[in-house]
Amino acid sequence: MPIADNDPRVFFAAERTLLAWLRTGLTIIAIGVVMARFSLFVLVMGAQPGAVLPPEGIHASALLGIGFVIVGALCIIGAVVQHHRFVGTLGASDLPARYSRTYAVAMSLSLALLGLLLAGYLAFETP
Repeated sequence: MPIADNDPRVFFAAERTLLAWLRTGLTIIAIGVVMARFSLFVLVMGAQPGAVLPPEGIHASALLGIGFVIVGALCIIGAVVQHHRFVGTLGASDLPARYSRTYAVAMSLSLALLGLLLAGYLAFETP
């Protein structure tokens, strides 16, 4: 069965793809936060009761976690760029009535910006 020129399934597939990449990016960011804070967990669990934890430098798990957070944010940015390019190729008849192309882009970029800010926080916050 051939697909019509103005089939709404094409647009909705693009929206689902963007949402899938957003979920993937957010999952990578969440894994990065857990990895970045894992060294603090190890310090706390290995400390004697009542002991003061020494201020240690950034551990390898923190660096790896920060890397994951940055990769997750970049994943979201890449998904937004691809989505914006693809939706730009669709005609007006392919888009829903009163659809704003900038809303999905702005919300996704704000998530990516928050992810990058989180990476900066994790990099400069001492455990």
